[in-house]
Amino acid sequence: MYRFVLTRQWVFLTLMALALIPAMIKLGFWQYHRHEHRVAQNQLIEANLRAKPAPVTELTSPGHRVPRADFWRAVTATGTYDSAHEVVVRMRTDRDDKVGFHVLTPLVLSDGRVVLVNRGWVPGGDDPRAYPPVPAAPTGEVTVTGRLKADETSGGSGIKDRKGLPDRQVMLINSAQQAEYLGRTVLGGYLELTAPVPADGSPETIADPDHDSIGPHMAYAVQWWLFAGAVPVGWVVLVRREKREREEEAARAEASRQEPATA
Repeated sequence: MYRFVLTRQWVFLTLMALALIPAMIKLGFWQYHRHEHRVAQNQLIEANLRAKPAPVTELTSPGHRVPRADFWRAVTATGTYDSAHEVVVRMRTDRDDKVGFHVLTPLVLSDGRVVLVNRGWVPGGDDPRAYPPVPAAPTGEVTVTGRLKADETSGGSGIKDRKGLPDRQVMLINSAQQAEYLGRTVLGGYLELTAPVPADGSPETIADPDHDSIGPHMAYAVQWWLFAGAVPVGWVVLVRREKREREEEAARAEASRQEPATA
């Protein structure tokens, strides 16, 4: 009755179904692990944002690679802005996804070392290669608070580090590059300024990282597992339909053979 499943067409269909089931299960677990990673990252961001600010020199040093556990940690730094060596970072967006620049200003600490401070976003002018209008940094000694971030790299950010840029424009925020440019000792990583906020709102401070959304990964995982469960169900449905169609065809053939004898 079911010998048709041994035909070439049905063997191929069965093998394909057997291959799809583990593949879909694996894809479901891949999405589930992405969900777990997103939840863990949200917890890390929230904990680090709520942590009591620590002096930046306690968490980083020259050449230090900021670990993920310290991303977004609230830190403080006291020093004097070196506006003469300020640079802007190209192709950065604000909270409304408008393209402009981030303003990167060195803060010289009392011991002569430097920490890079991302003061925020400013719009570009009519000429994208021209240095944009940037509000002056505060003068004199200041104490700033910010979120600690790791140095940007092309591999980690996906941003190509283009050469031949206009003067005082860069593609990446990288302490090693800025140490070479400044001729000073620069602490690893950088700060995203959170306080003090400019009175006129420019540069526009960078928004807190999203740590509320968990994304669609869990829903995708469930969908893949449902698809995996639907494959054998679908196979059975197709087999039963094929059996029914063959039986109906055989019945019609038998009826057509009996008609002349009846006549």
